[in-house]
Order: sequence, then C-alpha cells, then structure tokens
Amino acid sequence: MPIKKTLNVNGSKLNVNNILIGILVVAAFIIGSLYQKVKFLEKGGGAGTNTAQQVTQAPNQQAQAEPTVTIDKIKEAFNKSLIKFGSAASKVIFIEVADPSCPYCQIAAGKNAELNKQAGERFTLVADGGTYVAPIPEMKKLVDSGKAAFAWFYTPGHGNGELGTKALYCANEKGKFWAVHDKLMTSEGYKLLNETVRNDKAKSGEMAEFLSSAVNPEEMKECLDSGKYDGRLAEDSAIASGLGVNGTPAFFVNSVKYAGAYSFKEMEPSVNEALK
Repeated sequence: MPIKKTLNVNGSKLNVNNILIGILVVAAFIIGSLYQKVKFLEKGGGAGTNTAQQVTQAPNQQAQAEPTVTIDKIKEAFNKSLIKFGSAASKVIFIEVADPSCPYCQIAAGKNAELNKQAGERFTLVADGGTYVAPIPEMKKLVDSGKAAFAWFYTPGHGNGELGTKALYCANEKGKFWAVHDKLMTSEGYKLLNETVRNDKAKSGEMAEFLSSAVNPEEMKECLDSGKYDGRLAEDSAIASGLGVNGTPAFFVNSVKYAGAYSFKEMEPSVNEALK
C-alpha cells in the first residue's frame, strides 16, 4: 500500500497528490485559453477586433464570399456600361473600375510619370528607365485595332473623383472620353481633383476650363451643372460591387480579375490566351 506524502504548511497538511492535480487543472485551463486565441487569430481576429461580438456571432453571419464572375457576367456588365468601346462579342473584354482621384488609377493610366516614380521602382514606367507597363494605353491599342472591347465604371476609391467622373460621362457624350480621361490622369489633373475641386459642384467652371482643350468649356460646365449624371455614380458602383470590386483600380480581362495597378505584362498571358 503506497505511503501518502504530506507537507506541513502553517500547521495544515496538504496532500501532494491534490496539489499536483490542482496544477494540472490550471495548466489545462491556460493551454485551452491559448488554443482559443490561436484559433481566433486564424479566423481574422486581431487588434481592434470586438472579441465579444466574435464569440456571439451566429455561423451564418460570416462575411459573404466574393461573387463568382463568369464571362456571361462580364458581358452583362459591359452591356450596362455607359462608357464602352467595341462589342461584347469581342474575344477580349477589358473592364476597368476606377476613380480618377485614386493615385493607383493614375499610375495604371501611365500619364502621370511623377506619381509613378513616387510610388516606387515597381511602378516606374519603361520610358523613365523602369519596367512598369501601364495597362490602360495597352488596352486602348487593342481596342483601337478591333481586337478587344473596353468598359469603364466608377466606384469611390479615393474620395475626390465624383466631379471628374461626371466630366468623363459628359465627355463621352461627345466622343471625347479618352481626351478628357488622359487630361485628368496627368499630374495637373490629379492635383486639380484632390486639391482644388474635391467634389465641389461650385468648382464646375474650373473643371470645365481645365478640360477646355478637349471639350468646349461652356458645354462641359452646362453638362456638369445639369446634374444629369448625379445618379449614374451609384449605378456604376452597384455594377462594380456585383463583380466583387470594393477598391480601385480593378481590372478584368474577360473573367480574370486583377485587383490593383498591375503592369500589363502581368495581364498579357490572359490576353494572349483569349486571342487564340
């Protein structure tokens, strides 16, 4: 029969076995807590997250998965677009979701070399000794050659592009989308959108004057002041959201999504595959 070992602490006898059991229980609790924290972090928890809310969430309240985008969905979006070039029957359909005030939309347009350089070596244009091939000019070349189609949608990606987007809609009426687009995508256009206009409807005259080399300023101001395209901003954003876009820029080469200012070199395999 085993002998029970005891310790005398302040005159009280404590059973060693009981102490060991107590230690094991505490250790198990600590290990369990650590395990739960690890699992929580794996699910996306972190600093600033409301852990109490996480625990009480029902399973069906998890974030919705990004929608599946098929070529049929791309064609449907293309047909709904206000600004489009080419046909939905083209082998290649390019879709750009952008905000003219967004710095990386400017970078992807390749007309603001200063901003491309500021963004770092990865985005320095080939013409400036870098390796970045801005996708928009390359897409336009394919559209102009009849090999591809292109559609442009707005979604708020930086916050100051509303009046500039309306100017693009107005210019599109007169077949001047690209002329106004390329003007807004310069260093001067970027500063105008983000430092001067900042969505202020009262600055429509300044916007029209800046774009006067592309569109008659009186006609542009009249179009901007009319409010005819005020609702189109939300329509474009809804279409973009339906494609799973929640930031700018976002591009599609048919159903292949490129979320960000990718170099055209990175998109080219998808283009070449579609053109076969």
